[in-house]
Amino acid sequence: MYGGSSDGEGGGHDVASAAATAPQKKIPPASSMPWVRNLRRYIGTGAGLGSEALMELETKRILLEIFKDRQQKNAEAGSIPSFYKKKPEEGSISHRVQRLAKYRFLKKQSDLLLNADDLDAMWVCLRENCVIDDATGAEKMNYEDFCHIASVCTEQIGPKCRRFFSPSNFMKFEKDEAGRIAILPFYLYVMRTVSLTQARIDMSELDEDSDGFLQSHEMEAYIRGLIPNLAQLRDMPPAFIQMYCRIAAHKFFFFCDPHRRGKACIKKVLLSNCLQELMELHQESEEEATDTEQAENWFSLTSAQRICDMFLALDKDMNGTLSKQELKEYADGTLTEIFVERAFDEHVRRGKHGGGNAREMDFESFLDFVLALENKDTPEGLTYLFRCLDLQGRGFLTTADIHTLFRDVHQKWIEGGNYELCIEDVRDEIWDMVKPADPLRITLADLLACKQGGTVASMLIDVRGFWAHDNRENLLQEEEEPEEE
Repeated sequence: MYGGSSDGEGGGHDVASAAATAPQKKIPPASSMPWVRNLRRYIGTGAGLGSEALMELETKRILLEIFKDRQQKNAEAGSIPSFYKKKPEEGSISHRVQRLAKYRFLKKQSDLLLNADDLDAMWVCLRENCVIDDATGAEKMNYEDFCHIASVCTEQIGPKCRRFFSPSNFMKFEKDEAGRIAILPFYLYVMRTVSLTQARIDMSELDEDSDGFLQSHEMEAYIRGLIPNLAQLRDMPPAFIQMYCRIAAHKFFFFCDPHRRGKACIKKVLLSNCLQELMELHQESEEEATDTEQAENWFSLTSAQRICDMFLALDKDMNGTLSKQELKEYADGTLTEIFVERAFDEHVRRGKHGGGNAREMDFESFLDFVLALENKDTPEGLTYLFRCLDLQGRGFLTTADIHTLFRDVHQKWIEGGNYELCIEDVRDEIWDMVKPADPLRITLADLLACKQGGTVASMLIDVRGFWAHDNRENLLQEEEEPEEE
């Protein structure tokens, strides 16, 4: 037993010894193999990868950079945060991904909109399923009718109209004693929502850097695309289209770019009265609109041609800009000299045209000038004019400033053969109209708050504006007489 056991153990020991004494085959490390090194080098250059693999690597790199940025921000907690983010380079993977994502998103939003046929079908559904008010004859619907119409429209048009028939939308409209709403205001609400959404999609497509702002050439491109769809502009001469777009776009920037940064916020543009005024040209042909309506609408073809003709008539030397002397002939020369001087001081850049300290007003500055004078009652127009009235640049007007400003108006008033008036009385009247918070000075906020800032500005810069204020009762009576007839 003992000997057998010894043999067995000895046999195992011999095998182990043999294995230990045999030469071992070493496996070289991966880094020393030429084919591994070449493969890693080949893949590292990206030459052997497909587009999907390249995009995957680019995505990992971007995510890693984001992670590192967040770590750095956490480490720098308490310091001033970064307010500038570098935009992706043109042609880079991230730039192409951004543009593709933007295109797909806008395409999806556009597909969810109702088209003209859908809106017509909705109007038919509303009229067929409403009730007639016995007292007024208006077409109305209660909430049950509202829900039923929603079902009918969903069947005929599709689910994209369902969002307009929410309970919250029903509650937005005025209801009668029976809890019914009129179908016309609801339909106009749907049309306006669709129109604004489509406008936002169109503007976003033109927003090249996707920052939510439109530059001047992008706004002009948007207006150029609208011209074939606007009834009053459809027959515009092709040679005038570029100038028209330039004039029309400038009003958007005057009201939606108060800091003059050269770009207008898309949200502000959509909510501004400018877009509504432009869309009014959809409603009727220019032959049906009166001359007054055409002149009052800045975006009408008549108004744009009037602006061009006015500038050309003032530009006596035909050099494309207006000197102070040329601008004094604006509005038949009724503007005061001190106002024209101040307009050049505040709103015309020095040395842009001419030599030395010469200043001349270019066409863009002229458009600002006209817009301010024709919109004196708006905050934007009054802000433009107040900078001219503020002779000392102190942010407020004193009695001495009012006296100085009105002195030129008084001179033109007397030269026109009118009765003699006392400048101090006019000054006191202006103070009574404004009722400033500080009895010794008038600020821009005071002019805006009194709701008569435009009238006050007219009295101080234009003799015709003062005449209109002085004869306001007679003018009001003349306006009321045709209504009585």
